[in-house]
Amino acid sequence: MDWFIAPDYWLSRLVFQRALAGVYLVAFLTAALQFRALLGERGLLPVPRFVARVPFRRAPSLFHLHYSDRFFACCSWAGCVVSAALLAGVDGYLPLGAAMALWLVPWALYLSIVNVGQTWYAFGWESLLLETGFLAVFLGNDEVAPPVVVLFLLRWILVRVEFGAGLIKMRGDACWRNLTCLDYHHETQPMPGPLSWFFHHLPRPLHRVETAANHVTQLAVPVLLFTPQPVATAAASLMILTQLWLVLSGNFSWLNWITIVLAVSAIRFPGGGAPASAPDTAPLWFEVLVLAVAALLLFLSYRPVANMVSRRQVMNRSFDPLHLVNTYGAFGSVNRVRYELVVEGTADAVAREDSDWRAYEFRGKPGDPRRWPRQFAPYHLRLDWLMWFAALSPAYAGPWFGALVERLLEGDRATLRLLRRSPFPPDAPPRYIRARLFHYRFTTWRELRETGACWERTYVRDFLPPTRLAETAERI
Repeated sequence: MDWFIAPDYWLSRLVFQRALAGVYLVAFLTAALQFRALLGERGLLPVPRFVARVPFRRAPSLFHLHYSDRFFACCSWAGCVVSAALLAGVDGYLPLGAAMALWLVPWALYLSIVNVGQTWYAFGWESLLLETGFLAVFLGNDEVAPPVVVLFLLRWILVRVEFGAGLIKMRGDACWRNLTCLDYHHETQPMPGPLSWFFHHLPRPLHRVETAANHVTQLAVPVLLFTPQPVATAAASLMILTQLWLVLSGNFSWLNWITIVLAVSAIRFPGGGAPASAPDTAPLWFEVLVLAVAALLLFLSYRPVANMVSRRQVMNRSFDPLHLVNTYGAFGSVNRVRYELVVEGTADAVAREDSDWRAYEFRGKPGDPRRWPRQFAPYHLRLDWLMWFAALSPAYAGPWFGALVERLLEGDRATLRLLRRSPFPPDAPPRYIRARLFHYRFTTWRELRETGACWERTYVRDFLPPTRLAETAERI
């Protein structure tokens, strides 16, 4: 079938596949370096406890069959190895079927991790990576030109990412409609980046322009992805520019990068067609398989579409345990003020207000007012992100914060490795831990010059009173 393949997108597929493999590599590296403290046998939310109460059919995962920290580590590092191989283009040297099988490996491994990851993996970009990764299995390799239907399904994901986010904003916080959300967002976002302070201090009229441009990109431009070239390329390029703006202004894990990867698949590069030696047809079995998968995914798209048109639209929801077709969206509401939890410990025998309290420093979340935010994305600091949610409401911290305090009181090495700095060595942990809630705001230009601090903070209240190891379960 001549219509089945799109030779003009040969280079687009190549760039897409290599970039996607890079995102996979970051995702598996994040899992390998953080899982032991978060999900391990002595983690804050242990996988064995989760698989004991949640059946396989609700959360398909290799870890239902067997779990040990060593096995999880093997899966994570195996994902890194396969991702690196795909990044290097190994799939191009394999037969078509073997290349598809190789692309299936990181999808299956990461699905196994996400489905037992609980709140640590309850982010929209996890499902987005899985949905995109599943379609990548059917893009083919050098033995066949990219299938048209898969290219359009990738655009369909991009439409749901952008259009869904645009709708949730217009239906949500009024500041999106009156163009004032960016007066607050750069300061209150989960994890500011090194340029967020400067973005926050841009003139307010420019913030209005930013917000209006965001609405155009998310609500109008996605429709153009299904128009003829070069309009579709222009639309995808505009989305990429918007995402790069977001990359500069904050730390959103690989959300922006996977969105850029999706947009690349819609771009037709000049001179990016198939080489003269490339086959001009696809194997029949490949055509049948791709069309069958496309039919399944279009059928499953009913629920995300129904969610988008609903007045009760929800963000970042997966409608099937394999995360094949999902709904997306971000920042339907924007916080006007920023709260942060400051966790402190003391080695004093009796915990008093005037005791020698020393603060734990996290890698990405604000702590010391003089410490400038760092760039971590696309790497995802899972504990730091959840600490932001915990500051919003104790309900977000309920399942895991007590265990975190226990691990700090024990001097657990795996937990301490998640932090930037611990004031207590593992072999001499504190006797007491407390957590206090502070209001943080970006300093002004004048305050920055006078104090060198990018944050100004004000004590609000105690989040957790001084707690010893034996008291942890009672107080949290």
